[in-house]
Amino acid sequence: MQDVARLAKVAVGTVSNVLNQPELVAEKTREKVQAAITELGFVRNDAARQLRAGQSRSIGLIVPDVRNPFFTDVARGAEDAAAEQNLSVLLANSDQNLEREQSMLGLFEEQRVRGVLASPSSDNFEYLKQAKDRGLHIVLVDRTERGFSSVSVDDGAGGYLAVKHLLDTGRKNIAFVGGPLNVQQIADRLNGAMKAIAENGTASLDVIETKNLSVQAGREIGTQLKKFDAVFAANDLLAIGVMQACMVDGNINIPSDLALIGYDDIDFASAAIVPLTSVRQPSAEIGRAAIELLSDSEIRNIEFQPELIVRASTANN
Repeated sequence: MQDVARLAKVAVGTVSNVLNQPELVAEKTREKVQAAITELGFVRNDAARQLRAGQSRSIGLIVPDVRNPFFTDVARGAEDAAAEQNLSVLLANSDQNLEREQSMLGLFEEQRVRGVLASPSSDNFEYLKQAKDRGLHIVLVDRTERGFSSVSVDDGAGGYLAVKHLLDTGRKNIAFVGGPLNVQQIADRLNGAMKAIAENGTASLDVIETKNLSVQAGREIGTQLKKFDAVFAANDLLAIGVMQACMVDGNINIPSDLALIGYDDIDFASAAIVPLTSVRQPSAEIGRAAIELLSDSEIRNIEFQPELIVRASTANN
């Protein structure tokens, strides 16, 4: 910085302001400093700045599966909101492994991040509570827990919307496909589905648990669905896997034999071979809202409402 100041013929404090608070510096002075930075190839030592300031300009984001387009969209929304504050987002994939989640959280603490957005894959919040007690700002994403700010979606309402729609199209023998069932979001979607079934009184709901929410898991289940006239898949990846299995089998037509609905409304849902009906979560808005909650001193909980998006996969018989 001293070299830059010397070349630009300004004070070191002016160089610091150009780097950290450029709005305080006159335009011509900023241009001189930026020209000196370019000529010298100066790159700020952010590690040194973090030591002095006590925190970085980064925010950690821990998701259970970065391959899931829902979490990709959440990350994009968080990144856009962070960029508006001149901050960056560091993405970590826990692979639904508690030890890995704990390790990633510890790494973020070591980096002195400004806060962490976390989507835990289990009901073990103890390690998050301990980090919060140490002063780390934490916002839960797609989960809720007492004592934490959170951004989530009413998954019970989403499950209800999905199965109510299937019932309204005349379907009676419905399968819920998803898992693990001990994941809170999956359990909530199932509870909403069961509520719709209970209100109907004449339809049935069978639960088929999967080991994960991947396309491959949907393909494996797809061959077991011939006795049903409708499937509510716990996310779109599962639903797309079911659709692929039906196409390969050739004896199950969507939607005449089997109505199919997913959850999340990822981009590929509308581009599937049979456009997929889905329950939309405002994924990018979830990421953006989580970034905004990090700066709040009070605990706040934001719950978005899902939206049913009807496409060809659930057309009437």
